[in-house]
Amino acid sequence: MAVIDRTDAPFDLDVDDLFGQYRTMFLIRRFEEAAERQYKAARIGGYCHLSSGQEAATVGTVAALEPDDLLVTGYRCHGFALARGVSPEAVMAELFGRRDGCAHGRGGSMHLLDVSRGYYGGWGIVGGQLPIATGMALSLVRRGAPQAVLCELGDGAVNMGAWHESLNLAAVWNLPVVFLVINNQYGMGTSVERASAEPDLFKRAAAYRMTGERVDGDDLEAVMESASRLLSAAREERKPAVLEAITYRHRGHSVADAGLAYRTREEIDQRKLADPLERTRALLLERGVEEERVLAADAAAEAAVERAIAFAEDDPAPDVDRLAAGMYAPGSAGQFERMAPGSPLGERELVFSGGLGE
Repeated sequence: MAVIDRTDAPFDLDVDDLFGQYRTMFLIRRFEEAAERQYKAARIGGYCHLSSGQEAATVGTVAALEPDDLLVTGYRCHGFALARGVSPEAVMAELFGRRDGCAHGRGGSMHLLDVSRGYYGGWGIVGGQLPIATGMALSLVRRGAPQAVLCELGDGAVNMGAWHESLNLAAVWNLPVVFLVINNQYGMGTSVERASAEPDLFKRAAAYRMTGERVDGDDLEAVMESASRLLSAAREERKPAVLEAITYRHRGHSVADAGLAYRTREEIDQRKLADPLERTRALLLERGVEEERVLAADAAAEAAVERAIAFAEDDPAPDVDRLAAGMYAPGSAGQFERMAPGSPLGERELVFSGGLGE
């Protein structure tokens, strides 16, 4: 069983590839900033969890996926959807709860998905995505499919029962799944050191005789190398693994959290010195990319975000009578036979009464 603690970047990306990944990172940063503004303007309902500061870990791991690989994540998922190629319009419309959102307005911020791109969703229950990803990997094995599953989770999910159960089955059955732990230092407002008896989270893979690695999650090239190698081993050798990416979220746990009750402003400012966006930008300039080209890419991303907001504002709300569509499989027996798209009680239409919705 190999345990590697690696933080160096063992290879250099092609400049054009590096530039493409930077553009995605910048798009995610500006999208998250816009999402916060729209949430505070009451255009986004429910919860909203931002990933500003985690762009290299997000983009680097998704870039390591093959087109037919499968991706499952937790609820801090805007960046993963964008990195997987879901359009900013479809993501923003979903945050707005609109018809043409990537989950047709039914999921919202915590439940983005696009099955056509192999993205099987953000999952709102902490650790809830782990058994799903493990089952998907088992399905690949049973069908003899040469694919892998990337399952993202936060550091706060590693003490859940689903974590242990899923890793155990993945190891026992030799499943092609890589568990990506985005360690942004805090599970909600509790630091890893206070919550975990073993704060080096990648070492937990040893309990299941599984490969475990730690990588500097703010180093795009290091993340891509580690993720590519572990995903290749999953596809070709059916070897599951744990990859811990050390990073830092610049914002609070959610938009409703200022993030200052459990950490100091000095700590945040110090950690922002390792901003993955600035590190990647500096790398581009160092490798000869003209600053004008970088600035043009930045402007294009900002324009894309503004178009996404305009699209979401104009997109209609989903039809109410389709609210429950897709909740039950066709032909479900017993009590589900009476289910209709309108409601779980068999009505053909779902309407609001008493002034609701008017």
